[in-house]
Amino acid sequence: MARSINQVILMGRLTRDPEMRTTTTGKTIASFSIAVDRGGQDDQADFFDVTAWEKLGELVNQYLTKGRRCLVQGRLRQDSWDDKETGKKRTRIEVVATDVTFLDGPSDGQSGGSAPRSSAPANKKSNDVVIEDIDDKPIDLSEIPF
Repeated sequence: MARSINQVILMGRLTRDPEMRTTTTGKTIASFSIAVDRGGQDDQADFFDVTAWEKLGELVNQYLTKGRRCLVQGRLRQDSWDDKETGKKRTRIEVVATDVTFLDGPSDGQSGGSAPRSSAPANKKSNDVVIEDIDDKPIDLSEIPF
């Protein structure tokens, strides 16, 4: 018999800036929501609430802002409670993120904030190696060490 699967993958834009909070046990949680276009159906979208825990949540809070695109992978979780005002039973389904991929940079046509919310200096020097001169002569296979 096959085991159960609870997995969801969504790609969309943040509808609001992430909100950080801390539990009583000291764990951090980032909450945000994304809009996912339905594609070809008169600009309709579906909206999903997402939570990201601890380090993932901190990264989301630091780098994502309203309007930024992201890919969220995670699982669905359903909460239910009794509404204190009406006494009715309420339910809510949210995505608990296991991975969030940032799809565009701060200036890639987003409608939200223009820079990541980071305390690190923005002008860090890159350690990338740049090869300036590449010749076109053939490779001698005897020089390859393996």
